[in-house]
Amino acid sequence: MKGTSIKTVGILTSGGDAPGLNAAIRAMCIAGKNKYGMKFIGFRNGYRGLIDGDCFKMDELDIDALYNQGGTVLGTSRVKPFKNPVPDPKTGLLPVEGIKQTFKKYKLDALVCLGGNGTNTTASLLFEEGFNVIGMPKTIDKDIVGSDETFGFATAVDVATEGIEAIRTTARSHSRAMVVEIMGHKVGWLGLYSGVAANADVILLPEIPYDIKKIAKYLKQKKADGQNYFIIACSEGALNLEESKLSKKEFKKARAEMCQSVGYRVAKEIEAETGIETRTSVLGYTQRGGSPSASDILLATKLGVAAADFMANKNFGKLVAIQNGKIVGVPLESVAGKAKSIPADDTLLQTARDLGICFGD
Repeated sequence: MKGTSIKTVGILTSGGDAPGLNAAIRAMCIAGKNKYGMKFIGFRNGYRGLIDGDCFKMDELDIDALYNQGGTVLGTSRVKPFKNPVPDPKTGLLPVEGIKQTFKKYKLDALVCLGGNGTNTTASLLFEEGFNVIGMPKTIDKDIVGSDETFGFATAVDVATEGIEAIRTTARSHSRAMVVEIMGHKVGWLGLYSGVAANADVILLPEIPYDIKKIAKYLKQKKADGQNYFIIACSEGALNLEESKLSKKEFKKARAEMCQSVGYRVAKEIEAETGIETRTSVLGYTQRGGSPSASDILLATKLGVAAADFMANKNFGKLVAIQNGKIVGVPLESVAGKAKSIPADDTLLQTARDLGICFGD
């Protein structure tokens, strides 16, 4: 067993749940205990539990059984301690003061925050406040800056791809166009990967504003060439040319006023422009539910073990990330408040274009 002054570590999961969270927690707890003699305390429901001191000893759980469980054994929430903070009605403490009290009460030497952009932004702010914090890259969106991979993404791609393929049989049977709405408000990695994997005819992404006229022309030509059904993979954050010209505030207002999600709008537009009977299917939360794939279990396990090493070596203020196949520490301040969009020269995006897939541009 190696020596370290870091003995008591808090863990929390925040934001949307994703496959691989429990595998990462398991690996961290086992490696931390076996290599360094660390003890782990789990905080319930994200930063809410950290503020309130709502926690339990992780050794009360069957840690080894967590490797393939979906969701998060710790629970989660979207509480953000630094966003519009208000005093607790019972204690009168601001959130960050509550967190200080929790660190003191449970004698925490460090805290590990597993989550996406919002989670790691808060982790960065906590580090600036003087807390020993590290972050881990969890998200089905694959949009965390500084890490090539995020656990949860591979499983979500598998689920979304299977969903598109299941819908294909209905599209073919009824000679319809089917719009399959896929998660991804701000970035389209999930839509791109699953769309290519399932051989979609059209892929609509937040990064590429679409022109419905161009989509219609493309589909009508395919129909003239003898194709009788069509698959449109549509990210929930897809936008048209007109929307791309709106300010952030105007766009948010326009989306709030929509009666249905964008997938339904795209279906109506396609049917109106082409005369092809069109339906919409929203895959929804199935994409981030269920057990993690073997790929995500392996990734989460590697990162979980690395997190224990980061803490033992006091490598705080970092995101435990993957770059070019290697584990690296990325400063949280360089991750905070950012999202990794699909670049125009992305290899898979270019591959899709070379295959003749339409992006509406």
